[in-house]
Amino acid sequence: MKRLGIFVALLSLLVTMTTGCQPQFHPGTFTDDMGREVSIDKIPQRIVSHVPSITETLFALDLGERVVGVSDYCNYPPEAGLKPSVGNYFNPSIETIIAQDPDLVITDGYSEGLIPQLENLGVTCVVINPEDMDGILKDIELLGRITGAEGRAREVIKSMRDRILRVTTAAEDAPRVRVFYTFATTNLSNPWTAGPGSFADSLITMAGGENIAANAQSAWVQFSIEALCHADPEVILVDASHGTAVMSEETLRAHPAWRELTAVKQGRVHIIDGDLVNRSGPRIVQGLEEIAKIIHPELFE
Repeated sequence: MKRLGIFVALLSLLVTMTTGCQPQFHPGTFTDDMGREVSIDKIPQRIVSHVPSITETLFALDLGERVVGVSDYCNYPPEAGLKPSVGNYFNPSIETIIAQDPDLVITDGYSEGLIPQLENLGVTCVVINPEDMDGILKDIELLGRITGAEGRAREVIKSMRDRILRVTTAAEDAPRVRVFYTFATTNLSNPWTAGPGSFADSLITMAGGENIAANAQSAWVQFSIEALCHADPEVILVDASHGTAVMSEETLRAHPAWRELTAVKQGRVHIIDGDLVNRSGPRIVQGLEEIAKIIHPELFE
């Protein structure tokens, strides 16, 4: 009887483990970020994503084998670069997408005419375009439900929530540090920056900083040199594109106005990977952590 009990217990455990490995998918109608109701009756097996953040999320959900098309800008993880390209992120090729025989195309809705053209050809499309951190987490959950990867989605979301909580808890009572985030600085008298509604603005706040452009009129604006000098940031974050900094600290030190800023005087000009800050996928938490270490090194060593 004892041996029989052990056998039954082991069999039960095996069944539980096997069941847990099966895709968790429930056919139905899903509401995407454009408010569209999309019917999906079976687990998508051939997925095209021309949006880097969406591609990253699919790979984080262990769905890389099902991705059959990406854009030229989908460079993470490295395996994504080995997938067939459907062209430019901004204007992907309809013909090339169709050639991949997809049963699902996931987009952010910015490519004009893409969705109606694909739907007229019988291709199911889902729009993923989160506006904030909560939206990113909700969209990971949505992608998990759509693709039968709910279990993995829960794991990714829990890890992200835990890491976010560690940063926000540590930075909660820390003094606010004035931060200026910049990109496209070909004109140092009017550098581009991130205002309210941008992910960069949210990450700076969550990491214990004060974005000096928080009251700008839009998410992406040019900041005058006069306003910059008046705000006098203590930290400057320079967005790097594909590993190449847009602006060096040496360039700032040579500028008569920039070199008088506290951040430049104290050597607190830092290069940060723009993909970690602006892509609305799982790696945005890494961007948060890196910004937190820069702003409050005493808390995040």
